[in-house]
Amino acid sequence: MQKLTRDDLYSLEQYAEKRADFRARVLAHKKHRKVHVGPVATLYFEDRLTMQYQIQEMLRVERIFEASGIEEELSAYNPLIPDGGNWKATFMIEEPDVQKRRELLSRLMGIEDRVWVRVDGNEQVFAIADEDMQRDTEDKTSAVHFLRFELTEKMALDLGQGAELGIGIDHQHYAFDLEPVAAEVREALLADLD
Repeated sequence: MQKLTRDDLYSLEQYAEKRADFRARVLAHKKHRKVHVGPVATLYFEDRLTMQYQIQEMLRVERIFEASGIEEELSAYNPLIPDGGNWKATFMIEEPDVQKRRELLSRLMGIEDRVWVRVDGNEQVFAIADEDMQRDTEDKTSAVHFLRFELTEKMALDLGQGAELGIGIDHQHYAFDLEPVAAEVREALLADLD
């Protein structure tokens, strides 16, 4: 999947005109890229379109229009675009109650390394987490992590030939799995393996 360049982005003025339609398109696209794993963990699988939206929103909110600022945003978000043999996801632990969230994040230390995907007939692939920076502390994990799942050629081939996909978390305090995931999610993720 190609990385984004400045040529792929709208100017602030263009984006203001196109934002409503573009946002609606992206939200429809994201619908089949979001996977809830248990009651508080969610994976948001990223791709070129989701990252274009993220960058456009950052440029809009921060009023960034200079080339150096745009390049900075591209450098920050391009690594979250799949490379053709992997999936990349934002992993969130979503608990609205502040005290419960604090306790949960303490209990779930290391959860980001226990998230997995499995193409039917193949071994689980555990996430490679937070390659950009350390996100946890000595006493708690972060509520947001960035994950990469590296698939073998056989896994991609099997998936392309109809194998089912499972996603789960294997942590001592949080163990859930979805096997198989919804067909729409499977198809969306299959498109990332080019």
